[in-house]
Amino acid sequence: MLPFIRVENLHKEFNSLKVLKGVSFEVSKGEVIAVIGPSGSGKTTLLRCLNGLQNIDEGKIEIADFTITKEKEFFDVKKLREKVGMVFQQFNLWPHKTVLENIILAPVKVKSHTLEDAKIKANVFLKRVGLENKAHHYISTLSGGEQQRVAIARALAMEPDILLFDEITSALDPELVGEVLEVVEEIAKEKNITIIIVTHQIGFAREVADRVIFMDKGSIVEIGKPEQIFIEPKEERTKQFLKRILRNK
Repeated sequence: MLPFIRVENLHKEFNSLKVLKGVSFEVSKGEVIAVIGPSGSGKTTLLRCLNGLQNIDEGKIEIADFTITKEKEFFDVKKLREKVGMVFQQFNLWPHKTVLENIILAPVKVKSHTLEDAKIKANVFLKRVGLENKAHHYISTLSGGEQQRVAIARALAMEPDILLFDEITSALDPELVGEVLEVVEEIAKEKNITIIIVTHQIGFAREVADRVIFMDKGSIVEIGKPEQIFIEPKEERTKQFLKRILRNK
């Protein structure tokens, strides 16, 4: 099977600080990839490059039907983001709009769906994230966990082939983390969307991911199945990271 996502020798730097240093990996269609590693290892920058939010300095990304290189003319960012959805650490919702209005905005404006069709689909996705009774509530009245679930429904409403999740529980109170991860787990089980999720939730990564990527200092240190990475990691840096993380749990 040909890879659905191929990253080759990806480099990115900011003001001479090298954030990504020759990152390469492949992802199959429908696969769930968890990306773990210490803060500052380049995980978020990697996702932003995959979604065209960040230009790359060197290398190539082949994702869905798009090829991303340093030269922008090789891909249409707007079309790319119709295929590649992203859910951020901060919810990035419109607080002055209702839940329903937040979800239908992009399908109507970007994909030219009719208002009626967009509302029908929005209610379907709200049901998937357990918020069908919140459609007409304003964002400011929701809990953090509910707002993040709205953000997931908004991403799903674009019907992407790929979903990128960037530390989506980091801004949540601990008691709200579970409700968001349950939604992502259900999406992952369906296997009709390719998922890359950056997370510090080691138990979640172990349970949901098909493979795990461990990054450190802008490079991929190790890639493997969860049982290999978490039980028998090959690299000493992976062992050190997991020992420290698990000790703090």
